[in-house]
Amino acid sequence: MKNWQTHLEGAEMHLSPTLTTASSDIVNANVKAKAPAKMKSRRMNANGSGSGSGSGCGSSWSGNYQQQDSHSTHQLTARVPITTTTAIATNKPARSQQHTPSHQHVGHKSGGIGFGNMTVNGNSYGSSNNVKYFGNDAADADCNGTTAVDTDALLSAALNVSSTESGYHHHHHHDHRQSTTNRLHGNNANSTRSSKGFYYTLVNSDDGDFADSSTSQPPSVSASAATTPLYYSSTTSSARSASSPATFYTSNGTTSTSSASACSSTAPLRSGSGSGSGSGSAHGSSSSSAAVALACNCCSNLIARCCFGMPLLKAINVRRCVLALFAITVVTIFYYTHYVDTGVFVGLIQRDTRPSPLINCRMISGKHTRESSRAPDHRSEARLRIDPKVLVFVETTYSGLGRDIAELLVYNRIKYKVEVAGKSLPVLTNLDKGRYGVIVFENLDKYLNMDKWNRELLDKYCREYSVGIVGFVSPSEETLVAAQLRGLPLYIHTNLRLRDASLNPASPVLRLTRAGETAWGALPGDDWAVFQHNHTTYEPVEWAQRNTQDYPSDSGGQVQLPLTTVLQDHGHFDGIQRVLFGSNLRFWLHRLLFLDALSYLSHGQLSLNLERMILVDIDDIFVGERGTRLRPDDVQALIATQRIIAAMVPGFRFNLGFSGKFYHHGEREENLGDDYLLRNVQEFNWFSHMWKHQQPHLYENLTLLMSEMQLNYAFAKEHNIPTDSGYSISPHHSGVYPAHEILYIAWKKIWNVKVTSTEEYPHLRPARLRRGFIHRDIMVLPRQTCGLFTHTMYIDRYPGGRDKLDESIQGGELFQTIVYNPINIFMTHMSNYGSDRLALYTFQSVIKFLQCWTNLKLSSAPPIQLAEMYFRLHPEEVDPVWGNPCDDPRHKKIWSKKKSCDSLPKFLVIGPQKTGTTALYTFLAMHSSITSNVPSPDTYEEIQFFNGNNYYRGLDWYMDFFPSDSSANSTAVTPQTRYMFEKSATYFDGEAVPKRAHALLPHAKIVSILISPAKRAYSWYQHQRAHGEGIANNYSFYQVITAGDSAPKALKDLRNRCLNPGKYAQHLEHWLAYYPAQQLHIIDGEQLRLNPVDVMNDLQRFLKIQPIFDYSNHLRFDAKKGFFCQVVSEKRNKCLGKSKGRQYPSMDERSAKLLQRYYLSHNTALVKLLKKLGSRPIPQWLKDDLSTGT
Repeated sequence: MKNWQTHLEGAEMHLSPTLTTASSDIVNANVKAKAPAKMKSRRMNANGSGSGSGSGCGSSWSGNYQQQDSHSTHQLTARVPITTTTAIATNKPARSQQHTPSHQHVGHKSGGIGFGNMTVNGNSYGSSNNVKYFGNDAADADCNGTTAVDTDALLSAALNVSSTESGYHHHHHHDHRQSTTNRLHGNNANSTRSSKGFYYTLVNSDDGDFADSSTSQPPSVSASAATTPLYYSSTTSSARSASSPATFYTSNGTTSTSSASACSSTAPLRSGSGSGSGSGSAHGSSSSSAAVALACNCCSNLIARCCFGMPLLKAINVRRCVLALFAITVVTIFYYTHYVDTGVFVGLIQRDTRPSPLINCRMISGKHTRESSRAPDHRSEARLRIDPKVLVFVETTYSGLGRDIAELLVYNRIKYKVEVAGKSLPVLTNLDKGRYGVIVFENLDKYLNMDKWNRELLDKYCREYSVGIVGFVSPSEETLVAAQLRGLPLYIHTNLRLRDASLNPASPVLRLTRAGETAWGALPGDDWAVFQHNHTTYEPVEWAQRNTQDYPSDSGGQVQLPLTTVLQDHGHFDGIQRVLFGSNLRFWLHRLLFLDALSYLSHGQLSLNLERMILVDIDDIFVGERGTRLRPDDVQALIATQRIIAAMVPGFRFNLGFSGKFYHHGEREENLGDDYLLRNVQEFNWFSHMWKHQQPHLYENLTLLMSEMQLNYAFAKEHNIPTDSGYSISPHHSGVYPAHEILYIAWKKIWNVKVTSTEEYPHLRPARLRRGFIHRDIMVLPRQTCGLFTHTMYIDRYPGGRDKLDESIQGGELFQTIVYNPINIFMTHMSNYGSDRLALYTFQSVIKFLQCWTNLKLSSAPPIQLAEMYFRLHPEEVDPVWGNPCDDPRHKKIWSKKKSCDSLPKFLVIGPQKTGTTALYTFLAMHSSITSNVPSPDTYEEIQFFNGNNYYRGLDWYMDFFPSDSSANSTAVTPQTRYMFEKSATYFDGEAVPKRAHALLPHAKIVSILISPAKRAYSWYQHQRAHGEGIANNYSFYQVITAGDSAPKALKDLRNRCLNPGKYAQHLEHWLAYYPAQQLHIIDGEQLRLNPVDVMNDLQRFLKIQPIFDYSNHLRFDAKKGFFCQVVSEKRNKCLGKSKGRQYPSMDERSAKLLQRYYLSHNTALVKLLKKLGSRPIPQWLKDDLSTGT
């Protein structure tokens, strides 16, 4: 006799035979307390042996069983008939029986037992639970009708057979001591297995409960049923199986015929001698697992019928069947690969990982509409007395929170000034108006502990001009408990961990932020402060709960009171309104509340517009590798999601950018997706990419570039794609910025482009600084990223996982981008809308989240309307600012390879006019290592690029004056030793010039020449008269400098050109705002005229030019001209033109005195500036002007 004993090895079950001498059934079972009828749960530990009747042979069994049944047994058996199957190793005909539900018994055959969800195949592994079954002793013919090989063949053929009878019959002796109320339940849905063993269900047909009938015996064999395991099948399948005979091949040459369905939906419990097979899937298994099992059973049954069902093939062995199966598999793979073209492995490993938007809030109904409510208007008359500017007090210039505050203000284009706390207060008023609308303290302690004088002065300013204060409680190592804030009836508790933040819907501070929701989960940081107050002047704005996981002893099962984390002070106590934060800006909700606090405390002066425009571009339509493109169902999802978003964002339509060259370049399904997209062309907005998705900056020929665009234009016409959007996107933003001039020209001629967008202006990062500009009548808008890129196709491969993407959506970067920008154009790619369709998930989710937490009014419009709206909001961004392409690696990659930054000037001579700039230009040109730009046909040696209309001609126009392969004045200079420079005397006082120059030439040296401002003004007037200017000839110098605002425009312009450049300190400060003092060199113009050799030597040292040029041998004073000239020969000099060094009549005394008084304050400021800069002596002319003026 053999004993089958169960062993646990990790997650595997091994059934190994052991010898036993017992001939009677011995069962030891420990049964847990009985479960109710609706949910039966039992774990049985049993170990026993059974004796087969007639032969004296049997098998013992052991295992762990747990029964879980969520339904009554009577209900189950009443609906499903049971077909018993007898397979006994005897020599009598087989018999099949079908019993009624009320009398069904699960038989336990003496030769084996059926385990739930365990399929045994000879010596192979079980198919479901990884069970190893070893047995079938071939020598024991009486007890085992088949060998291991025979059992393998038998069970392989018998898989999924709904009703089977053995070819032999054997009489059974039943042990009446066993209870007939215990059943071994073989239902798929109720058979399961845990790590501790096999789970099965015991059926009580009498009372549906585990009563005393559950004895410590194995399941008995009913007198009316064969001792084989049972399986459930529907009536239809049972009837069908009865008419489907199958012939099974056995080792002794006999055949056993059974009724078998070719592809039954049931999983039979098949048992041979000494071996058992389980039925059913694991309890609670997914429908996909059931489908896979069903498919496997169908295939096994089909192969069995093919191999064994035909009389002529009875002798075919298993090897031939395996070969046939292998051949079928190869053919199937070939067919799917070359005809279906969907990817074999994609079909085999089909995962439904597409995320669905899970954001729901009380503000959105089923139709995505919010409750009607208007955001409060913070505007009042008090705003007329203050400027829309914020004064920020920080602890240090490098403090983190101070930096976050400044970045947030920049993002929202709010003007601000930063001051280090502890110093003297800045000037707070300008005449009768306050300079600042809100005062912000990075550390509230700095405000509470200010010295008495500054505190009283600041509080007086706040009361008089109704200016509010925003304060942040700074974290500290010391934990405070109910500590009172100095001078206020307010107490704080610090260093807390909090969770679940919510807002006070009655707070008047809220405008941008919408109350009604809860930010669930732990709040960032462990240094939160909460406020406790006992005065009516205070009102909570935000609450949170104490984190019970960190303070379990405080919960005690009691309801916790909310803790105030953001507090409003109405000003009833001391006349000053305040908003106090218990933490910094790490928590996303605090950023919204901070903007609302600025709006409220400034009486609407710093309120943000609540209108938000959203446009989503889908780049690279028809472009992409196989397997990454859109299929028809992806296009359907795109249209469906567009309609959902349009219900929340009026006017919303996806904007599709196409490259026609790659149409129908995908797999079969993807090509169908291309066609489906074009059949629905009217559903979307469209714009053009390049035909071959080529980068425009690689084209140097305008005609070739236009021909490429023409191909895409023809493709659009052929497929009825609209061509009048006036919008286009360059692949990889190439040629937009840095501007490739022929791209703008070709766009205009082929597509009549009026609008484009880029993420590269002025730089990709930081995103808060992206701006727009207009170039060649094409409006360039800032483009935003949403965290999805070309390779971002699957949620499980997203950098950081789904949590990272959800973080961006729920208060993170994407959410804040829309909050801070009135106009939002987002870049996405076609690949983001296939696979897991992350873009659909992302935008649908973030829009829902915006509606949950903000009062923003979302809408959409075509690109031209967005561009016009953008530049109405930001007219200061119309003019571009050309940066240096070589300072940004991304810009250098999309810049023409034929261009080089080495040809850009290394220093600038900025003027001002009539101070000796032409003489300096001449002296510099004498140096062998220095070269200047090619002369301009209009302005001679001056390019005048950074001021005036020349700047709008673009960077390419400017760089043409600095050829990289030759120089204007020297052909022997190599690029490694050449110092390129540009001289334009109008740069000095140009308002936009320092900013523009620094953007393009941030490392350039700046050289300026100064003379007496009164003398310079008179020289300019005489210069204009010499060139025949009518206004100068019609008015005296005194009339010019005293012209009022009512004078003719031409006269006022001449006055300004005479007087304004002489305000030296003012203009130098402007340059120093962009360039450090180390890059600025000031030349005394009088010394340049009297002693040019020393001046030029100093300049060479400043510029660090090698080799040093000895000007003493090349400059000589010319008595006739009255200044130094270039030495040509021993007796000949080369001097400046006739217009230089001209002798003018002396200035009249009245004008001289007026100018001395006019420039007195400016000259005084210049002295202070020169002393501040250091190492620069005060010029003698400046001392003379100041002494005469006093």
